[in-house]
Amino acid sequence: MNERTFDTHVQGLKYKAIRELIKAYDEGRLDTAYIDIPKIAIKGPKAELRCCIYKERAIFQERLGVINAGMDKSTKCAVQVLDIACDECPADGMLVTQACRGCLSHRCKEVCPKDAITIVDKRCVIDKSKCIQCGRCQAACPYGAILKQVRPCVSGCKVNAISIDPETEKAVVDEDKCISCGACVRNCPFGAIQDRSQILKTVQMLKDSDNGKNFKVYAIVAPSIVSQFKKYAGVEQVVTGIKQLGFHAVVEAAFGADVCLQHEAHEWQEKGVLTTSCCPAFVNFIEKNFPDLKKYVSSSLSPMMETARTLKKGDPDCKCVFIGPCAAKKMEVNWDKTQGLVETAISFEELQAFFDARAVDVANLQPTNLDDASFYGRIFAKSGGIRQGLVEVASKSGIEGLNPIAMNGIAECKVALLKLRAGKALENFFEGMSCEGGCINGPLCLHQGAGNAVSVDNYGKQASRTTIDESVRQWDAGIMDIQK
Repeated sequence: MNERTFDTHVQGLKYKAIRELIKAYDEGRLDTAYIDIPKIAIKGPKAELRCCIYKERAIFQERLGVINAGMDKSTKCAVQVLDIACDECPADGMLVTQACRGCLSHRCKEVCPKDAITIVDKRCVIDKSKCIQCGRCQAACPYGAILKQVRPCVSGCKVNAISIDPETEKAVVDEDKCISCGACVRNCPFGAIQDRSQILKTVQMLKDSDNGKNFKVYAIVAPSIVSQFKKYAGVEQVVTGIKQLGFHAVVEAAFGADVCLQHEAHEWQEKGVLTTSCCPAFVNFIEKNFPDLKKYVSSSLSPMMETARTLKKGDPDCKCVFIGPCAAKKMEVNWDKTQGLVETAISFEELQAFFDARAVDVANLQPTNLDDASFYGRIFAKSGGIRQGLVEVASKSGIEGLNPIAMNGIAECKVALLKLRAGKALENFFEGMSCEGGCINGPLCLHQGAGNAVSVDNYGKQASRTTIDESVRQWDAGIMDIQK
């Protein structure tokens, strides 16, 4: 694994924790893992990241605990704050910088509604006990000398689920507001918020399968996988690597996307107004913030679940594991309404660690063809892909009057849904993606970037199934071959 596989060093730390924990599981030493692994991963003797080597190892130990603890139906959200790691960010609030020139106009003081600003030695001083962080002083300062400090986790959370405890100055996640989008995981520069994990449950399930002798385990891969390992391997080599981990077969969640497109086009025709249901964080956002609009959410299961449902029709005893870029998918597998169709969901980050823990050299593997979906199913991974596929289905089916909008990120979702609630929306079909750019920029990607959309488009063009209808028909015809 090349260090450049990840965008950040924080991802590398999490990767080490997962990799070493899988190794410990395989070698039967999980009982001593919390003592041994931090010393392996954080060698020392000098601290590189924190005040001392002991704190670095203590934080790493807590990472191991989150991974090992896993998650079940009682878990309310897919993220967890590592308290011991959350202590480096400055407290939120208004900050006067060295750019303050001690001017005579004192505009900052004059506009403050709480009289929180005084001038001391010709400089602006803010009394934080009075300040309400309205930002008026910041706007008024002609030198831009006043900044509003907001922690990255707080600014990254678009549903206001994260606050800072005034006593401990540590981040707190409000589980009743959290939609498990994982933005805080990606935004925290110190890795103090981590996604919960189902990787050890997945490893145990593969062991219990005994290479398919007891039951078959299928890997359902998100279409964004094509953009994730491209720095050193093709997606077909990754498929081979996944099978070497003990999976019976690898199938595309993009097939389920084709199924969703067909269903949603006709459901919209019946209802007249509809939102997508493929992004669990978006569905969560509606349920928690726009409960009156739940009636518009498509009855379709997500592509992940539609694919699993098809697999289990032919093999009721099989198990399914989703592999993708999403934290919210880890919650979706535990929802009652998803009927246990998918047993676990793991991330691309966890898959990379799994490969390396088992010494699977993906870059030198022979390719295994993956061809389960149409162009339109594969481009579900990017914002606007659903809209594009829906227009295609409508044109082929003679459905008229469809006017879709692609809502790119939670902020855009909120605006569009407010218009829908107020009866002012011009559109009648709402594609919702919690991540800006779509799944290609999911929080648990190995790396994000504009080039990921190009990769997904090119991957879509390689599909041999030219239409959505052809994709569904060919799947039905070929399902027995997959399940042999």
